Parts: sequence; structure tokens; C-alpha cells
Amino acid sequence: MLVYKAAYYIDDDGVSVQALDFPAVLSCGKDLDEARRMIRSALVDVTEYMLENGEALPLPDPAVTDPEADLEEPLYLLVQAASRISIVPQEVGA
Repeated sequence: MLVYKAAYYIDDDGVSVQALDFPAVLSCGKDLDEARRMIRSALVDVTEYMLENGEALPLPDPAVTDPEADLEEPLYLLVQAASRISIVPQEVGA
């Protein structure tokens, strides 16, 4: 399991959030609960895109922080390897 860090920024318009140690992952929501759901979804989407395109995921940095953030919390990512195996039928007598 990889553990990234989410930083939340709260203002009158809602909550914006970014993964501090995974630069492409950011989102927002009307409140903290929605922002949490959205950042998890963004993390999965970006991870899938990067892996499908042969890109390496950034390594989590537990020391990263943003003093401007209103809240920081762990963002968990479980990546499982999978393979697809298919059997191609052989023609009889070929």
C-alpha cells in the first residue's frame, strides 16, 4: 500500500484538495466529505492512466507538508497487479 498526503484548503466556495506528493492529483468539493471522495477518485484515475501508459508512480514522501493547508491527512492507494490470460483455440488437424 502506498500512502500519499492530501492537503485540504477550505474557503467560502468549498474545499480544494491536492496530493502533495503526487502532483497530478487534485480536486475539490462543496464540503470536506465531497472533497475526500473526489481526491480518492482522482488518485485512482491518475494512477490507472499512468500505469496503462507505462509511467512510474511518484514515491510517497511522508515528510512533505504545506503550511498553508487547513488540514492534511493520509491518502491510501492499494495497487494490485493483474494479468489477462486467454486461450486461443487451435484448429484440429492444423
